[in-house]
Amino acid sequence: MADEEVSDPKALLEDRTKPKCVYLWYEYQKCVKRIEGDETGQKHCTGQYFDYWKCIDKHVAEKLFDSLK
Repeated sequence: MADEEVSDPKALLEDRTKPKCVYLWYEYQKCVKRIEGDETGQKHCTGQYFDYWKCIDKHVAEKLFDSLK
């Protein structure tokens, strides 16, 4: 039992959930393309990135706490 590899259920659930949030990932990628040439460093896509991870976290939370007993 001590030699068993402990797996993180959150990482597995995140991988399974990413297709549900693909639209937000594309929105983030569009933003990245749009600001590629920004030399000032003033433009960023932080909002779109956090929207994508918020979607993933929302879907993961629904199942994660059921598996943590």
